[in-house]
Amino acid sequence: MGLRQLKPITPGTRFYSVSDFSEVTTSTPKKSLLTTKKKSGGRNNTGRVTSRHRGGGHKQRYRIIDFKRNKHNIPATVETIEYDPNRTCRIALLKYNDNEYRYILAPNGIKVGDVLVSGENVELKDGNAMPLSKIPSGMFIHNIELKPGKGGQMVRSAGMAAQMVGVDGKYAQVKLPSGEIRMVLANCMATLGTVGNSEHENILYGKAGRMRWFGVRPQTRGMAMNPIDHPNGGGEGRSKSGGGRKHLRSPWGQLAKGLKTRKRKKASSKLIIRRRK
Repeated sequence: MGLRQLKPITPGTRFYSVSDFSEVTTSTPKKSLLTTKKKSGGRNNTGRVTSRHRGGGHKQRYRIIDFKRNKHNIPATVETIEYDPNRTCRIALLKYNDNEYRYILAPNGIKVGDVLVSGENVELKDGNAMPLSKIPSGMFIHNIELKPGKGGQMVRSAGMAAQMVGVDGKYAQVKLPSGEIRMVLANCMATLGTVGNSEHENILYGKAGRMRWFGVRPQTRGMAMNPIDHPNGGGEGRSKSGGGRKHLRSPWGQLAKGLKTRKRKKASSKLIIRRRK
């Protein structure tokens, strides 16, 4: 697991780095765990653009990931570590003792041949999954459920890990990567260890064309537009917000800096012990 710097033989490769894929053991995914992935181009069901700067990109197939880890007390052997174009971390193919195959997010340090298991009373080993109520304080975890049985929803990207703070009654306290401490139901499942491919955040894309491969289209600054196209457009010379002393806004008038967009009466706010800021 590391990065490979390209020789600067062209302007595009001067600041270009790519993962060395040293931990990946095969380039052929399990066919039964693949499904189609349709691109929306940022458009909704009426054909209107609701998410700008999206479109194009390389064709991808979706890998079905087991976020639930609900095959309890059945040992599984790691068959392969694979690249997944749909996420920043690597995925691991598990073969259970009953010959069923499933993909999971590959934790840091996992390798082919390791035996993983999920359940209430399993070994405290990276890659094993268990309820939050059974995990000791201070341990690093990822792929954390918010509702029992729904599957992991938090802490799933490359290099991420949350930390167990403790268990109080029916709730466990978890410190998230953002620094927020929040309560999660203690019977929710989580996976031990840190998500792998921690070098992902250090990748330099090097050229605009590489972002187009990911389906990211160009973005024009609001200040470079005309007043009819954007609240920040217009003005003699460079001027914020159309020449006046107005606050920066989105094309639809939403304040761009400092506005809190979280709903004030959101039900889960009472579960947050310490906010991230």
